[in-house]
Amino acid sequence: MNKPLTIALLACTVASCATVPATLQGQFAASTPRDAHADGQAVRWGGEIIKVEPKEDSTCFEVLARELDASARPTRRDGSEGRFIACRSGFYDPEEYDRGREVTVVGQLSGTDHGKVGQFDYAYPHVVASEVYLWPKRPLYVRTPYYDPWMFGYGGFGPAWGPYWGPYWGGPPIIIREHPHQPAPAPKP
Repeated sequence: MNKPLTIALLACTVASCATVPATLQGQFAASTPRDAHADGQAVRWGGEIIKVEPKEDSTCFEVLARELDASARPTRRDGSEGRFIACRSGFYDPEEYDRGREVTVVGQLSGTDHGKVGQFDYAYPHVVASEVYLWPKRPLYVRTPYYDPWMFGYGGFGPAWGPYWGPYWGGPPIIIREHPHQPAPAPKP
């Protein structure tokens, strides 16, 4: 296989790993809620839901902004880029869009909303959202130590001998997924 074709195939493979959902694609200014001041500016922001408030004809989301990765999903870093309020027409169920879930919002800036965070007066940039994309929950990975009672990895007696091996081997990761709430069974008469 020739070198240019190999490079082209590799580039296509890497590009396909970070795909932005179709509803979130577009050109957006590199701004954050902390430095946003221009009304009418198109934005694509994301983060963790703090609060969802359904109103008569729309639903408003208070979001703790996070940096977006290459697929427009909020990153899991500790730093925040501020808070913002995003409102979209229609009803979004607060049980589905609950606190801590990750969303990415596409829309236009439209002034500021004023509220309180604790006792602090806070000016939230207001986004009139054309899309509110709810990301699936991330699985939780937990590593557990595995104890080898026969010490096959200790002292050169087994196939796993090496400078970092001993009777405690790192076991496979355990994946924990949250299951939807199921109603309690009805009592039998």
